[in-house]
Amino acid sequence: VRRMLGALAAVVLALLVLLALAWRFQRHLIYFPFPQPIPSASSLVPGAEEVTITTSDHLRLAAWFVPARGGRGVATMLVLHGNGGDRSLRAPLAESLAAHGLAVLLLDYRGYGGNAGTPGERGLMEDGRAARDYLASRPDVDPGRIVYFGESLGAAVAVSLALEHPPLALVLRSPFTSLADIGGHHYPYLPVRWLLRDRYPSIERIGRVGCPVLVVAGERDGIIPPSHSRRLFAAAREPKRFVLVPRADHNDYEMLAGDRLVEATVELVKQALAGAR
Repeated sequence: VRRMLGALAAVVLALLVLLALAWRFQRHLIYFPFPQPIPSASSLVPGAEEVTITTSDHLRLAAWFVPARGGRGVATMLVLHGNGGDRSLRAPLAESLAAHGLAVLLLDYRGYGGNAGTPGERGLMEDGRAARDYLASRPDVDPGRIVYFGESLGAAVAVSLALEHPPLALVLRSPFTSLADIGGHHYPYLPVRWLLRDRYPSIERIGRVGCPVLVVAGERDGIIPPSHSRRLFAAAREPKRFVLVPRADHNDYEMLAGDRLVEATVELVKQALAGAR
């Protein structure tokens, strides 16, 4: 009996250690900034401008402003990227949108793209607010024509920001319902809902967003299954549109700057502008 109790105690201790490690290092499993230096904006997108955005907690975030091709854009897109990489990886998206007459701000969160700070839900929301305020302060941007483009984790930031500062329209690429839901999907053996410090509960918020919404999902997305994106879409208010990109996985080019994604985004902006007149 003593041996059995000893073995059981060892198992319990090991589980407690595992849970403690999961809680302590969970943000290392959520946020993946790339360590390499960022190239200059103009080397990837001709005409792009290096800008600095100051947050309410006094961080200075590097970002790129890409003007619309041919002059003042019909609207301005605030791109809130996902949990991996940096703004340089979103250059093809910015270039494609600019070619369709949209100005674009590519933001890097705190801890990303050489920026100071540590990423977390509260911090990313501060960064999104600061980026939106920066755009609204520019003389070449109409504050009533700002569109949020949220990618994966950034979609959750975009949904929350849309409640505070309603945009002209909202694009959600590969969005999840909540971080707890997607964490439980990938780590079914852990009590994710108890452990999470960052939650991003988009499913609880999307129904209060009043602007037109576009949800784009990849048919073979192995990181955010399209069923999660469909559930979020179902909870959104009209007008809304769902686009499923055939055979596309989460990080495929089609989901970064592919024709279906860009065309659906441009069409959403056109319809939102027509509805706003």
